[in-house]
Amino acid sequence: MKIVNRAMLAGVSSVALCAAPSAAFAQDADNEETFDDNLIVVTASKRQATLQETPIAVSVTTAAQIEDAQVRDLIDLQTLTPSLRVSQTSLSSVTNFIIRGFGNGGANPGIEPSVGVFIDGVYRSRAAAQISDLPDLERVEVLSGPQSTLFGKNASAGIISIVTQEPQFEFGGVAELSYGNYDAVAAKASITGPLSDTLAFSLGGSYNRRDGYIEDIIINQDINNRNRWGVRGQLLFQPNPDVSFRLIADYDKIDEVCCGATNVVDGPTGAIVRAVGGQFIPNDGLSLQSTVNFAPTNKIENYGVSLQTDWSAGAIDMTGIGAYRRSDSFVNQDSDFTSLNSIGTNINTVDIQTYTGELRAASDFDGPLNFLVGGFLFHETIDQGAEFGNGEGFVLFANAATGGAYSALEPTLRALIPDIPEGSFGGVGQGRMLDYDYENTSFSIFGQLDFEITDGLTLTVGANYTEDKKQVVSNNISTDVFSGIDLVQAGFNAAIAQGATPAQASVLASDLDTNPFLALRGLQFNPPYLNFPNAVEDGRTDDKDLSYTFRLAYNASDNLSLYATYATGFKASSFNLSNDSRPFAADFVPGSPFQSPPPAASPIRDAGLAVPNLRTGSRFAGPEESELYEIGIKGRWDGFSFNLALFDQTLEGFQANVFTGTGFILGNADEQSVRGFELDASISPIPELTFTAGVTYLDSVFDSFPDGNALSPNFTVIPADLSGERPAGVPEWSVVVGGTYTVVIGDSTSLRFHTDYQMESNVALVNGLSNFKRAVENLNASVTLGLSNGLELSLWGRNLTDAAYLNAVSPAVGQPGSLVGFRNQPRTYGGLVRFRF
Repeated sequence: MKIVNRAMLAGVSSVALCAAPSAAFAQDADNEETFDDNLIVVTASKRQATLQETPIAVSVTTAAQIEDAQVRDLIDLQTLTPSLRVSQTSLSSVTNFIIRGFGNGGANPGIEPSVGVFIDGVYRSRAAAQISDLPDLERVEVLSGPQSTLFGKNASAGIISIVTQEPQFEFGGVAELSYGNYDAVAAKASITGPLSDTLAFSLGGSYNRRDGYIEDIIINQDINNRNRWGVRGQLLFQPNPDVSFRLIADYDKIDEVCCGATNVVDGPTGAIVRAVGGQFIPNDGLSLQSTVNFAPTNKIENYGVSLQTDWSAGAIDMTGIGAYRRSDSFVNQDSDFTSLNSIGTNINTVDIQTYTGELRAASDFDGPLNFLVGGFLFHETIDQGAEFGNGEGFVLFANAATGGAYSALEPTLRALIPDIPEGSFGGVGQGRMLDYDYENTSFSIFGQLDFEITDGLTLTVGANYTEDKKQVVSNNISTDVFSGIDLVQAGFNAAIAQGATPAQASVLASDLDTNPFLALRGLQFNPPYLNFPNAVEDGRTDDKDLSYTFRLAYNASDNLSLYATYATGFKASSFNLSNDSRPFAADFVPGSPFQSPPPAASPIRDAGLAVPNLRTGSRFAGPEESELYEIGIKGRWDGFSFNLALFDQTLEGFQANVFTGTGFILGNADEQSVRGFELDASISPIPELTFTAGVTYLDSVFDSFPDGNALSPNFTVIPADLSGERPAGVPEWSVVVGGTYTVVIGDSTSLRFHTDYQMESNVALVNGLSNFKRAVENLNASVTLGLSNGLELSLWGRNLTDAAYLNAVSPAVGQPGSLVGFRNQPRTYGGLVRFRF
């Protein structure tokens, strides 16, 4: 066996392709099976390289499969890959990738996802930079489990690698235009060819727009639309067979009205909203109507440049990849999701700049020993700003909720606490302003050694040493006058004014029955912040880790191979860059100095840093460390192939990110594990007909999570011991089946029929509320007429049964006791014209 040039150096690209039963290949005159992307050459007697070379659980979706299934973006990819789940909830950029039940990130920009996303070998660190439509896609590869030794930026749960087509030295291209319901227009085009004998180019672009499928009956506008476009250019310079340079530059933009939320449970505050003229559609989580009073804004710009250099020096092949990327986003959302303008603004801006550099060397020896060694550098800065302000409807809501006490008690409270800042309670624009400056620098050294013990039996040993440093500076301000009042102090001062002793006043101020001001605590949504770094919190993390892999692979025959793997993985600490970034409980004991008994001493209080109504939460979550035991078997014969993996995977310190309605609680699960299997198979009884099937079974559990959080019956986030519980959102069974049948009509025309079906078993949407569940059924189909001149005409449909379900639920913002949800996309269908030349 020889792995040459970028075969080992491309890491996931070469690895993943070998495992795909559907990967296309051609056989040359020298009996070498060469894949269509020229990344891997296997020198053997007609052995199936796809079966023998890759002892890793991998799912590959080719460009042809994506075209047949009419996959519009990465969210649709899960309909073809059962181990992958992709969800979009409150924002266009809140897209979360989950493999084998592990995944995190979402709307908290301080979290690097546990599932790493690479595009042409370049790491994309956040969802906003990962969801672009790519015009010249070649394949998408999903690697399950920790990938420690071939990646500089470790991903503790898995990898998604997106590979685009490199420029060709033969002129060609493709253009397509699709139109569907919801006035959907999708266009893609790419062209490639030579500029000289040594220089080739490619240029591609995409445009994707669609009306929203949720109608807002207040502003008479559609929500949950698509509106994104992008361009991508490449140059490939090959001055000689041993050296090549691939330069890629891209720009894409998203400007969407997203995302609409529905009322799942109309809580006690619903009547208050209606009493002051607000409207919403109660208790209908699957509604296709919404009631916001202004359209949500999602604007994202992504752009970057990368240079990949490959060169061969005898028996050593080298690859270097350097990249710069920037991702800027701006969102504004009516987060109360009602027509009552109680929340006037909820603006969030995130500007991310990322620099990456990687250098790898791989041997190409004929003997039993080969190696790969490399280094990776990563530097990233994030500038996040947020603004959350009251609308003119907030005072109406607050007074209705308190029988008018909210405004009526303002003069009394000002008299009791003279230093209350200027400004009326609940004034328009009052709220909070967040500002985080984040910096992350990391480097890693990694390597892998393959030793062929005997013919067909190979031992692989790999390791990755990583150091990761982060630092954050916060400048968060609460301008909410009422939220900064110590209501215990107000009761204390009132008792003193009535002749009570300090000891008596402390007791009276702490009791709801004797201090009526405490009944207003529920309206203190934006209490003051303690910024960091400070004398107690340094705002820094510094993580070091050594991950490693041991694997034994055996080619039992030309048609069958087996492997056994033990691997570990690592992801560094993540910061909580949200409204609920608050001191750890170990650093601060909440409470008022006027209460009885007074709050216990704590480092922050001892340092004189406590501010009124300071709450606890989390500043960051510690690192994740994963461990994997896996055995697999792969077989391939004429017309039939399969891959089976059985695994036991554990994450210690899994970074759980729980949405509270106003921010996130970020913490570590002591241990979360999953046991199960992945099976994918392909059978072609005749050349014109192919059936595919994929099944994933996950027995997932929080082995130990005593400090977890869950939703209570009244939909507030409360501490909960989740040990022994199944993590929310992780289905036990995921199944994908499909079929493609091609009818050849004469010598120049073909008719291709395709269908695929996705199923996920019923699963709770959130921990603590077992009665809110999701079961997924998704039927898709297409029929394509292909002509000899390169013209193709297609009719397609997705979610043909119009199955409806909720992707997620969360507490309603500013409405205790109510629950909102985000539903799936309804049926879509249309036609497409494609021309290849």
